[in-house]
Amino acid sequence: MKAGTIRNRDSFLENVAAKLGRSRRSSGVAKPDWQTNPQWDVYRNTSQKELAGVLKKQCLLIHTQYIETDKEGLFEKVQHVINDYGAKSAVIPKDPRFEALGENYMALWKEKGTSVHEWNHELAEENITACERADIGIAFSDLTLAESGTVVQFSSRDKGRSIHLLPKTYLCIVPLSTLVPRLTQAAECIRSMLKKGEHLASCADFITGPSNSADIELNLIVGVHGPIKASYIVVKDM
Repeated sequence: MKAGTIRNRDSFLENVAAKLGRSRRSSGVAKPDWQTNPQWDVYRNTSQKELAGVLKKQCLLIHTQYIETDKEGLFEKVQHVINDYGAKSAVIPKDPRFEALGENYMALWKEKGTSVHEWNHELAEENITACERADIGIAFSDLTLAESGTVVQFSSRDKGRSIHLLPKTYLCIVPLSTLVPRLTQAAECIRSMLKKGEHLASCADFITGPSNSADIELNLIVGVHGPIKASYIVVKDM
């Protein structure tokens, strides 16, 4: 991608400095050393197991079903949610972590009456159509904010964001290892990835339970612009 061109930067910065009643500084600028850092203190030294407890309580507030299991019981719990939602069609990303469900999970879903569309970047708009028609979207969380009950999804050509936004219902599989206390630590994880030169998606979705809106007279309506129901399955040994 061609780098952009910055125009009129100097004159803009000089104008800002003038409005502040001083000359423009080009050196000697240091990052403040704050005496208190509450953003880091909340849930400091909290274990992953304890963070799962925080997430569980928050799920009650965001109208999200919370389920715990291990890898051995994962397929059964996923199937329980699919049955509970009456889902006959599903969409999933192309994600190697689905192998934790078992070698024949796609065939088993089909055998149990649920057709599955796996995201394929070569199919372009067909993926979007599949998401629009799907009863459920199923995906793994890349980062999980315990405090707010938020799952973070890094989109890619194999993991389109429509999977999380368009189906009628949503199921997110949450490896315990993805849990962080809050947005502060999630941002630091992303910053660390950038510093290491790791690939980072151009789109990161922060999803907190099912679709909610209280724009009209503060009356909460669920499912206005996305899934009407959501479940998180926390996998303790992933």
